[in-house]
Amino acid sequence: MRRVRVVKLLAAGILAMHGTGCAEFSGATLRDRAGLTGTWRTAGCEFSRSPQHAVVGGVRTPVTPARLAAAMERIEQGGRERFAASYAGIEVDQIRVRAHVYRVPSAAFDDYLRHSAEDSCIVVRDAAHAVAELGAWHDRVIADLPFWTARGVRIVAVGSRHDGVGVEVGTRDFDRARRILPARYGSRAPLVFVEEGPVMSRAEGRPVAPGAGG
Repeated sequence: MRRVRVVKLLAAGILAMHGTGCAEFSGATLRDRAGLTGTWRTAGCEFSRSPQHAVVGGVRTPVTPARLAAAMERIEQGGRERFAASYAGIEVDQIRVRAHVYRVPSAAFDDYLRHSAEDSCIVVRDAAHAVAELGAWHDRVIADLPFWTARGVRIVAVGSRHDGVGVEVGTRDFDRARRILPARYGSRAPLVFVEEGPVMSRAEGRPVAPGAGG
């Protein structure tokens, strides 16, 4: 399931996560070092864990364990505040008791992830774009909304994808938007067009990863 940081036009909202950071790491440290490419896992993934559940309304559902949730909060906050040129987003896999972090490879951020994970399992995956870049594109599209409305493109939602693929542009004029927005922003602009707009997950403010995968 995709996660997008969505701005709903007419009902704008910011999704934020708060947690404790690790002061000894700085986004400026070793900024020019390249990190590992491809998927890798923290040391905590060597241990097997059973999923935790809660009963809500008579239905047994998986929940995120406290230690994993705390690690995710640290990563989310540190990623956005110190490593915005690398960090793209995070999602939780409650069944496998792990989180997936997407980032543009960076040795400094990889070191931060290893430290912040503690004994939790964090699976680290490559991303094409980080939050700093996608945030700039997001803001540009938002600023241009009157321009697009005047040209018959009804954009109803704009959100950065947690996997770093791009900025989702939800529109009721899908074909027209896909044709004329790249003419303004360039063919390499990281825009992902979605008919009627993206759907925002409200469960814990985070997406839940599908059962299959690494």
